[in-house]
Amino acid sequence: MTTLSQVAAHAGVTSATVSNVLRDRGRVGPDTRARVLAAVEELGYRPHLTARALAEGRAPTLALMVASIANPFYPQFALAAEQAARQHGRFLLVCNTNDDPEIGRAYLHQIAGTLSDGVLIMNANLHFDDLRKTEKRGTPVVLCMWEKPHEPPGLPCIAVDFYLAGAIAARHLVELGHGRSGTIGAIVGGGDSCIHAERHRGFVEELTRLGHPDAALAPLHAHDTVEGGYAAAARLLVAAPQITAIFATNDLPALGAMHAAADLGLQVPNDLSVIGITDIELARQTRPALSTVAVPTNEAATMAIALLLELVANPHQPAPVRVASPPWLVARASTGKPRAGS
Repeated sequence: MTTLSQVAAHAGVTSATVSNVLRDRGRVGPDTRARVLAAVEELGYRPHLTARALAEGRAPTLALMVASIANPFYPQFALAAEQAARQHGRFLLVCNTNDDPEIGRAYLHQIAGTLSDGVLIMNANLHFDDLRKTEKRGTPVVLCMWEKPHEPPGLPCIAVDFYLAGAIAARHLVELGHGRSGTIGAIVGGGDSCIHAERHRGFVEELTRLGHPDAALAPLHAHDTVEGGYAAAARLLVAAPQITAIFATNDLPALGAMHAAADLGLQVPNDLSVIGITDIELARQTRPALSTVAVPTNEAATMAIALLLELVANPHQPAPVRVASPPWLVARASTGKPRAGS
């Protein structure tokens, strides 16, 4: 492997000059710069990022920890975060915890402050105490897509009003004519973690505000997957055949509900309307396309990178809470008026 010293010798300059050229620092004449860059190209030199981090006390990467990279929402967020990080001259390291807090803690111990200058957390099933310990060791942490803007977590975060997202879904179904007693099923994603409780609360309380307090059946909790939504919807549709709509707190369970309806011989939306939350790419690609309440994923990712870098530069500030733009309805083909007589 070519070293910095070898590049310097080849270009006839000092190692400090090579370092200044590669970091775009200091005053280096154009001829010298060109000679150094030619030597770098000819010798195939690549900086040793770990060595640079140790020398500078600054890691070249930022980390993003997610619960499951298999969930298509996380790659969408990661893509926007990676683009934002790259614009600031940083790399983004994506860490998948597979919903295992032990894996998450291992990542925090192994990369925070060494491979990574700061950490973004996306539903990684980590206790706040672990995150605060990471902060105390000098590595900033930012929670992404925090669901309760009105209840700051005591850690820096980018928040999205998911309560409003649930309310928007309820309003859409009521405006279409759904809302008689016991005619709307609800699937709450996130399994037993209750991370989507705020979305469901917004949905139920909006139904009450609109004069339909008994419209929604008791919710079924499911894993935040297509399979989880399928199983929950199948139970709902067999136990309560009168329902005309299903609200799912995330798009994957909503897609599973559509699959369950099809397997039970129901047409979406003629026999059953289905609506989700988040607006992942699959929502617009499935047929019928899924109605959903979109959240500002790309904006939140960009805000999260900006806040993390702000904390890297100034770690001793109170935990900021930044709120992204409000969610909005994306009405597609999976919702419609209930069949006459339903």
